[in-house]
Parts: sequence; structure tokens; C-alpha cells
Amino acid sequence: MHPPDTSTAAPAQAVTGAVPGGGRTRMQAWADFARSPEGHAALLGFVGAALITFGGFGAGSVRTRDPLLEALHLSWLRFGHGYALSTILIWAGVLAMITAWVRLGRSTLGFGGRPVHVTLNELRAIVGIWIFPLLFAVPMFSRDAYSYLAQGALLRDGFDPYTVGPVANPGVLLDNVSPVWTTTTAPYGPAFLLLGRAITAITGDDVVSGTIALRLVMLPGLALMMWAVPYLTKHLGGRPTVALWLAVLNPLVLIHLIGGVHNEMLMVGLMCAGIALVLERHHVAGIVVVAIGVAIKATAGVALPFLVWIWMLHERERRALERAALDPHAERDPASSEQSGQPDAAKPGPDMPHPVLTFAKIAGLGLSVFAVVFVAASAIAGVGIGWLTALSGSKKIINWLSLPTVMAHATTWVTNLRLESVLSVTRTLCAVALVVVLVATWWRFRHSEREAVFGILIAFVAIVILSPAALPWYYSWPLALAAGFALSTTTSMVLVGVCTWLMLVFQPDGSIGLYSFWHVAAATFVAVVAALSLRHVDPLRLSTSSGAPREPLTLSTSAVEPATIARA
Repeated sequence: MHPPDTSTAAPAQAVTGAVPGGGRTRMQAWADFARSPEGHAALLGFVGAALITFGGFGAGSVRTRDPLLEALHLSWLRFGHGYALSTILIWAGVLAMITAWVRLGRSTLGFGGRPVHVTLNELRAIVGIWIFPLLFAVPMFSRDAYSYLAQGALLRDGFDPYTVGPVANPGVLLDNVSPVWTTTTAPYGPAFLLLGRAITAITGDDVVSGTIALRLVMLPGLALMMWAVPYLTKHLGGRPTVALWLAVLNPLVLIHLIGGVHNEMLMVGLMCAGIALVLERHHVAGIVVVAIGVAIKATAGVALPFLVWIWMLHERERRALERAALDPHAERDPASSEQSGQPDAAKPGPDMPHPVLTFAKIAGLGLSVFAVVFVAASAIAGVGIGWLTALSGSKKIINWLSLPTVMAHATTWVTNLRLESVLSVTRTLCAVALVVVLVATWWRFRHSEREAVFGILIAFVAIVILSPAALPWYYSWPLALAAGFALSTTTSMVLVGVCTWLMLVFQPDGSIGLYSFWHVAAATFVAVVAALSLRHVDPLRLSTSSGAPREPLTLSTSAVEPATIARA
């Protein structure tokens, strides 16, 4: 385990003004923060979020009919020049948030030769500052929120969302669902349907209050991420502040998961918290939390088989310590797999049960815990397991973010085959490849805690790439875990570029921009600039008066442990 992150040694001082000996007030501490580079980034990000919110009323994923705008005589924002103005405001806000995030990253990583002084409490405060305007925005870059509400209303009104789509329950909520999803059954777990039923029971068919209520329901997931992601660095070798900056303050996460109102916010928060609990040897509690995440969205279940390895490692270590306590002269097994580098979870030893028996016991117990949680949620919701078959509904999504689609398009370029016929073949091939990758990854990464979590990360990346369909916010799944590892500067720059590109390739109304050359070209240009800006204050040299090249920023090591600048 690496030494603690020295950049967070005194987070309370920067936020509360609690400086030894007094002499500084809370207001003075906040004034100092406001004048700092972090404070400037916080303000810029807030302005960006506000622009997104205001622009969203005209160019976001707006309702089919908006009586509120009509009452305020603002319907003109949705048409003609008003729509153009709204679109400009949204993209200006997105670019402002990306700029603020990159600047904050430079301070968090310690570029420029200055000591790292950004604290976890400051970053957590900035999260609240940035999301506040987004809580009141229309759904941004996606219309999924309307589907969530319509599916909750189905359960509220006595329908089974796993057997019928929103079309079975006509009304205002149905009117706002994307046409492609009106006949699609719910692909989400029973716990999320229960949340949808509770929200629509309170808000009725009011889309505005229902959307805001959905966002409030997502906030516990955000809170769990703000705790769990930095905490994972204790076991994975990264830095808490960098992890929070990369996985939570990321515009891809905040704009899509909060602004876009996606249940990934809950699922990822629960999954990360469950993994953290298992790493801290609270195995049953951790599996319960992950099971709740699966009851939100099935993808969280990918982590469960890897958690069995971690539990087995802990059980082996516990038995080794007990044996050493009973017989101090006995040869001890390594206390941790990180020290030995051997497959401890599957290595027999003196007085130890056979690994197969240990695996069967722990896997059976974990499966039982998961089953109890899931059966209870299904019984309360009054539904079965029809969500498993509904997962195939994602095949309706066709875009360039999934490898099967890329392969199908490439095939049509060199043959006379139709996309539909080729797509079914490429999706089948990638499905087989996905199964092979998942099984191989699960078996390969079983030797240590860090390996197991890294295996979950690889599994999520494989799912996003090889599944029939992928959407930008799906990348929040692996990102939350990747942020916990020690990342090199190059890796951080690549992640900034990828996240920026994913943030920009969809339109504010939820339509796909991937089939527009100029849209993709602009997104790629901004992504490259954002990645370079993490190390270069002015990568385009727009502010230089002479032709002399600017030196890149250097990474300060005065407050950064060696593991932070090692390659992951």
C-alpha cells in the first residue's frame, strides 16, 4: 500500500478556515479560495453550467409541448434565431466547463512546478457548485429521463414494465418519450422501477417536477462516488484528489449523468462503494451494496465475480494469520498477494481448504446474498426477471461508438451488402468475443486486490466496446475505477482527450452527431486541445507575442508520492 496522499493532509483548513491558533475566519478562507486558480476554475465551471441550463430551455431535450415557456412567453427560444441562440449558449457552457475542468486538473496534478495544494474538501465543494444550476435544467443530451418517468408510471398504474412499453399507458409522459422507446420494455432493475413509481406517485404526470425529482434521487449516487472513488486509491495506488477530479468533476460525468439524468449515477456510485467495502473486508455489506446497484442497472453485476477473488484472498490471509498466531514457528504464507505476486486466491497451503472448496463456499455465500437482495426488490416491485430479456432493446441503438457497428459500416464500404444484414453478423461475432474476454479477464486477474479491480475495469471497457450499442455516458463505468490507479501524465492527457471527445459528439437534444463530419472534426479538435492543455497553458500559442516556443509545464513532485507519476 502506498503512503497517504499528502495533498489532502489538512483539507479542513482550506475549507473551514480552521487554522491552528485562529486568526482566520471562515469567510477569509473562502475569499482566499475564490482568489486562487481553483476558485477561478470553480467560478468558470459554474458559469458554464448556468449557460447550459439557460440554453437547454430552448435547445436541450425539451418537452414536446412546454406550457411553462408558453406562460413566460419564451417559446421563441425553441425556434429559429431563438433556437440558434440557445444552442450557442449550451456549447459555450460545455466548453467553459471543459476549460475549467482542465485548469483544475493542472492545479490538482501539480503542473507548473508549484506544490499541490488542492484538497478533497475543495474539490467536493466545487462538485456542488457545478451541479447546482444543472439540477434545474431540462434533460440534456438525452431523452432517457422521460422514459424513466413513463416506465415508473407503468408500474404505478398497474402495468408490468417488463412486459409492455410506455405506449400501453397514454398520457403526457408518453408524449415526451423518444419514439424508438415507446414500445420497448424496461431494461432496468426492480429497484429503479420502484424509484420511478415513487416519483410518479408524488409528481403525477408533471414532467418538470418529475425530472427534478429524478435528479434528486441520483444525488446519493454522486455522494457515494465522491466518497468511494477517492477511497479506492488507498488500495489501488492513486491519489484521492486526482481520482475525484478525473472521475467525478469530469464534465462527461456531471453534464451527462446529472444534466442528462441517467441512472448510471446511482449504479456507478453503488458499485464503487460496494467494491470499497469489500476491499475493507466488509464482504457481505459490499456485495449487498453492489447487488442494489444491479437492481438499478444490470451492468454493475460484472463486478461480482471479481469480488469473489478478493474475498478469497482475504480469507486466505485471515487463515494464515490465525495459523501463525497458534504456531509462531510455522512457516507463514505471504500476508498479501502484492508482496508475493502469486495467485494466492487459488494456491493451496498447509492446513488450508482446497481452493475449489473455498471458492464454492465464498461464491455460494455471495450468490445467496445477491439473490436475497434481488428477490426482495423484485417482490416489493411485484415484477419478475423480465428485465433480462429487455436488455436486448439496446440493439435499436446504432452509432459509431460500438465496435460491431464500426465493423458493419466498414464492411458495407467494400462490399454490396446491406448494413442490417452485416450488423447482425458483426454483433454476433463481438458477443462471442465479449464472452471470451470476460471469462479470460476474470481468470487472469485473480492474484491480488489491485488485479481484481483492474480486471473489473477491463471488463467494463470490453462491454462498452463490444456490446451492440454504446453511449457516451457508458464510459463513466470504467472511468470511476481507472481514476483510482496511479496514472502517468500521458495517460491522464489521453483520458482528458477521450472524455472531452465523448462529451461533444452528441447534440444537446439527444441526437447523435457522429454522422456529421464537421461535428466529429470539431469535437476531435477540441479534444486534442483539451488534452494538450493539461500540460501546456496555451497549446495553440494564441497569447504569445513572439514566435518563441512555450515550455511545457512540469509536474511538481514536492507533494506527490512516486506512485502517482508511475505508469498505471
